[in-house]
Formats: sequence, structure tokens, C-alpha cells
Amino acid sequence: MSESLHGVRMIDVGGKPVTLRTARASARLAADPETIRRIRAGELEKGDALATARLAGIMAAKRTADLIPLCHPLPLDAVEVSIDVSADAVLVEAVVRATARTGVEMEALLAASAAALTIYDMCKSIDQGMTIDRVRLEEKTGGSRGDFHRH
Repeated sequence: MSESLHGVRMIDVGGKPVTLRTARASARLAADPETIRRIRAGELEKGDALATARLAGIMAAKRTADLIPLCHPLPLDAVEVSIDVSADAVLVEAVVRATARTGVEMEALLAASAAALTIYDMCKSIDQGMTIDRVRLEEKTGGSRGDFHRH
């Protein structure tokens, strides 16, 4: 075994009970006011950024185990991606639910991130100064460690 991978392993969740797990994560994309206006108006060369971002978030949640090396593949019950456009930012929220032996925090975080990255991709030709930040878990329920709610 390579020294650089020594001790790296997927956690055995086989003995854990199957329960309903939920997670809600968010991300924020800050952009110039003109970029925000064009996102809101649907005036981007690549098309509707908000619809495309919602779809990208859902697709990303479904592929989490393919992208994050130690995540378990999970049968997701639901993925919801909502997007709110303010005067200077796009706020993305992803909610993921699964009936499983392990949580869906990474699926929610990846969904929110991928949605924000998709909007970035669709606007990069008009605004190179955009930033993505505040990618974070807002809450999770289920599991042996109990619930988490960001204050």
C-alpha cells in the first residue's frame, strides 16, 4: 500500500440502522449588478442559468460517491435545489433526503456547490470577478450523532 494512502478507508456503516437522513446546504455567488440583472432576466448567451443550475445541483448530488472518494453511494429519496437572486448575489440552497445508513451532508454540499459553479460557468464571459463563498451545511437530521442546525 502506498504510504500516502496509509490509513485511508471507507467507514463501515453496515451495522448502522437505516433511518431517514436529511441535509440542507447553501452556497453564495457574488457578482456585479449587471451580471445579476442578466441572470434574473435570462439574458445570458448560454441560456437560463437558474434552471441549468438547479439541474446541475440535482445531478451532482446523485454523483457524489463518484466525486468524493470515501462517500458511500446512496439511493436518494429526493433532491431539491432552490435559488434566490438578490441585488448582488445568487443564493443557492440544496436539500437532500435519503433513507440510508449514513448521512447526506456531502450530497447537499456538492449540490449547492455544483449549482453555484454552473452559474459561474454561464456568466464567466461577462464577469471574471465573481466569487463563490459561504458553502456550508445549514442543518442535518438523522443519524447517531443527532441533529445539527446552524445558528
